[in-house]
Amino acid sequence: MAIPLSYNLRNLMVRRTTTLMTALGIGLTVAVLLAVLALMAGLNAAFATAGNPKHVLVMRKGATAELSSGVTRQQFQEMKFRPGLDTSAGNEPMASLELVTIINLQSVDSPNGMNVTLRGLLPMGAEMRGLKIASGRWFNPGQREITVGKGIAKRYPDAATGKQLRFGKGLWTVVGVFDAGDSANNSEILGDLNQVAGDYNRMEGLSSILLRATDRASAKALVNNINDDVKLNMEARLEDEYMAAQTSSGAPIQFLGIFVSIIMAVGSSFAAMNTMYAAVARRAKEVGTLRVLGFSQGSILISFLIESVVLSLLGGILGCLLVLPLNGITTGIGNFTTFSEVSFNFQVTPQVMLSGILFALLLGAVGGFFPSLNAARKEILTALRDT
Repeated sequence: MAIPLSYNLRNLMVRRTTTLMTALGIGLTVAVLLAVLALMAGLNAAFATAGNPKHVLVMRKGATAELSSGVTRQQFQEMKFRPGLDTSAGNEPMASLELVTIINLQSVDSPNGMNVTLRGLLPMGAEMRGLKIASGRWFNPGQREITVGKGIAKRYPDAATGKQLRFGKGLWTVVGVFDAGDSANNSEILGDLNQVAGDYNRMEGLSSILLRATDRASAKALVNNINDDVKLNMEARLEDEYMAAQTSSGAPIQFLGIFVSIIMAVGSSFAAMNTMYAAVARRAKEVGTLRVLGFSQGSILISFLIESVVLSLLGGILGCLLVLPLNGITTGIGNFTTFSEVSFNFQVTPQVMLSGILFALLLGAVGGFFPSLNAARKEILTALRDT
């Protein structure tokens, strides 16, 4: 015969101060883990949405990033007529020649400045990425104008619409802010390819070529076609795979966060264990009475273990509540591939919260098992004599 759950809930209510303190300890542990998972979820979403499965990124053979690459306008002209390339509504090949460099801007977190990505591109490049204007307008080709991502606008006060930034050979006017959803493209500043290239004396030594294939299969075929062309000396890769590789930027933070969570989890497990041992010691006569009433050792073990798990569940819910205010907050992290900052939002998703709840339940099960086993093994007469 099983012991009613109401018995466990009543005992937790009677020891409400101890219950709340233990739940708070577990909740803080869960909150640390959830903060790290929310950060990684946001970072992964930023890079995942930045890469289009039909896009092919072409760089110089051997280059690992656009900053270290070099392509020519002649190579771009050859790329525009490759088989499998998609065309726009105006029947133009969907291909964009681009120049990527970095500039330094003061941010809300770093008065000394942070590196951000400046991308010179053709109008087709913005169309291919599906970027939408949030405020202001797009830069005009041939003008010293730039349009910034919403992540840049949030974190860099000097990049507000109407202001001017100094880089290259002079001042550039911010004429608008674009919205790329949750994409890492929000961390870039966009300008006219020829104007940016002229400022940096790189009219021929450009960075990359972005192509859009008609479908995923055509994109893979296009990659093979370019990589197999020995004369071209170029290397192509699927854009989504290139972007996915950049999530390694968050690996040190993820490792540190999980390491800290594990250390705190050990402490929380001991706290739950101490709470349950104290409960068993105080309730020795109750245990004896339960045995006299006919409840088996197995029923008592399960009952006390459930009590520990319920206690940890309360801590898990508390941890979720503590981390919820982080949802949607914009932060940034240095990208080891581009040597610039990537802005993204914390994402406290249902999957992240479920992970926190499961983590809390594991803490409760580990912390409550041995005290529960101790309660179940008490001899009836010994338990009734204990005070």
